[in-house]
Formats: sequence, structure tokens, C-alpha cells
Amino acid sequence: MRSSKRAATARNGTAPSGGRSVALKQADELATGSLASPARELTLEESLGAQVRQLRRRAELTGGDLAAAAGISLGMLSKIENGQISPSLATLQAVCRALSVPLSQLFATAEEQHDCSFVKTGQGVAIERRGTKAGHHYRLLGHLLSGPVVMEPYLITLDDDAQPYTSFRHQGVEVLYMLSGRVAYRHGEEVYEMGPGDTLMFDSQAPHGPEKLIETPMTYLSIIVYPRQVEGGQ
Repeated sequence: MRSSKRAATARNGTAPSGGRSVALKQADELATGSLASPARELTLEESLGAQVRQLRRRAELTGGDLAAAAGISLGMLSKIENGQISPSLATLQAVCRALSVPLSQLFATAEEQHDCSFVKTGQGVAIERRGTKAGHHYRLLGHLLSGPVVMEPYLITLDDDAQPYTSFRHQGVEVLYMLSGRVAYRHGEEVYEMGPGDTLMFDSQAPHGPEKLIETPMTYLSIIVYPRQVEGGQ
């Protein structure tokens, strides 16, 4: 009887004792392998506060400057920017007036936007970069307009007439994934012979680039990630 009651409870959609732990276990099993913290949707207050902070920094105003111009206390402004209170429309209007932006803009941009880029095969944008003169052909595979970091995914092709070039240096981290051909790739003082399926990830501030083109033509995926520059400072 007890087992039948438990089965009936499960059929009715009510979790039996321990159901929460089972659900959490299932959620863990479906999670990605990334160590990134779980994302959550921002509240309206948090979204509005983030917009106020961004606009203030873009205007190169301190918290005290904006609070004084809006006729509110610095503590009130701090709570608004941190999404800790629901400010009245009159208060938001005063803040927007001090920032020289319409109130409608604040609400229009408060809704979270999540960029996505989709590129069909063969439709990436050809890009001129330093290696182009050495016969390295770059095709940008995607582009996001917002977020704390910039990610540049390139499909790089080196034809028979390409030349070695080991003086690339730039901000961020780069990941190479070899698709075809073979290359001896230098990073700093080390050289790595790469073939199809090989991956190399490195700090891209050190000199790097293909030192010896062993088998051409060759193609590899290059993904460069670096912090996005924020207008008006932090």
C-alpha cells in the first residue's frame, strides 16, 4: 500500500520525500562542463540601476555629482545603482534630467539583451589584419556588440604562397584549433608542431605566429578573447 501511494503521488506531479534532492541531481547532470557561475535574470530595479551607473560613468560624473544635480542624497543614488530600492518615477525623472537623457531611454534599455551571432558556412566577413600581407587570410565568424569581453573567432587560411610570421602580439587569450595542414607554431620561446585536431591556448601578449609552414594549404580556427573597453572608465 505504501509503495502504491508513493507511485500515485509521483503520477500526480507531487514530489515524494527526497524529490528535491533528485531534481537537484538531475539539474547537475544536465549542467554544462563550464565552471562559470550560473546566470540569472536581473530584476527591473537591478537593470535600471545598472543603466544609471553606466550613463553616469559615460558622462564622467561621480556619484556625488549626479546626486547633487538630481537633488537626491548620495545614499539614495547608491541604492538605486545597486538595485536595492524601487525609486519613484519622479526620482528617476530627476536622475535622467541630470544625465540629459529621456526617461523612456532608461526603460527601453533596462530589459536584458543577450547577443547572438549566426554565420552560415562561407559567409564570414573577410578581415584585413597584420598577417594579411604575409598571405594569411582571415574570415570573421561572429561578432557580439555587448558584454564584458570581446570574442573574435577567425577562420584562418594559409595558401601555398603564405609566409611565416611570428611577431603577432595583442591583448587577451587566444585559442587555436587546427583543421587541416600542418604548422610549426611559435609562442614565446616554445614551438609546437600542430596537425588536424590539435589545440593551442596561450597568453597572446607574447610574440606568436606560424614559424614553419610544414604542409599547405592549411586552415585553423583562432579565437581571441580580451576585455571590452568601457567608455567613461570604470
